[in-house]
Amino acid sequence: MADAKNTIAFQGMPGAFSHAACRAARPDMEPLPCNSFEDMLSAVKDGRAENAMVPVENSVAGRVADIHHLLPASGLYIIGEHFQRVNIMLLGVPGARIEDLKQVHSHTHALAQCRKLIQELSLTPIIHADTAGSAIDVAKWGDKSIAAFASSLAAEINGLEILRDSVEDAEHNTTRFLIMARQGLMPPADNGTCVTTIVFRVRSVPAALYKALGGFATCGINLTKLESYMVGGSFEAAQFYVDAEGHPEERHMKLALEELQFFCPKGGVQIMGTYPAHDFRFRDSHDA
Repeated sequence: MADAKNTIAFQGMPGAFSHAACRAARPDMEPLPCNSFEDMLSAVKDGRAENAMVPVENSVAGRVADIHHLLPASGLYIIGEHFQRVNIMLLGVPGARIEDLKQVHSHTHALAQCRKLIQELSLTPIIHADTAGSAIDVAKWGDKSIAAFASSLAAEINGLEILRDSVEDAEHNTTRFLIMARQGLMPPADNGTCVTTIVFRVRSVPAALYKALGGFATCGINLTKLESYMVGGSFEAAQFYVDAEGHPEERHMKLALEELQFFCPKGGVQIMGTYPAHDFRFRDSHDA
């Protein structure tokens, strides 16, 4: 069995894009496939894995459903982030030809991201639970008329051929992952740009959210992400998820957090982690 301290859990089957993200961000760790997001987080909480690779949003499909509900209650901390370019491949069994294809199988998001090729080749799209699973099934069936949209890693694992490379409609197709652990790992305050992820609830008073976020504006803190979602099945209560550029030990961030806590109920502010900002965030300035 793999050493738990050298294991990183992901949701999906071998060959999934989350698997590829594990290999890219933590090449020295052994990936552990899990059936669900809950299983993935539990693997870390229970000590079966050291880290979890958690997808939170995609530049095409938007936020990953359900994950924001699971993170605050997981008992885990964010220690890093990773941006994984999603290059979708058209995969077939050995000897398959593009002109003979009739069906393509994949996750609903992958199918939606490859509409142009589906239309070009007049393929019938078939929805699967995940991309890697579709590659496994195509390999098992051995039918040269059936293809899958999946990763190059799925092709490697299942002995499939890449019939066409990078078939997604959007060239910017990228998924952001959070790397989570049982213990927080806060970097030094003076060691480059950091991101602090905060989950909070506001008190039920007029303009509470406006006032709670006012401290970030006053202190010049850049918020790169702000989302709300219902909690407890109520249409009246909302929880907010924020990514802020800054470190809790920096004066301006301290002041902003104090302002936030003033407008939240006791225990209503939870810092999920502070971690180095990934280089992907600065790609535009590097390209300029």
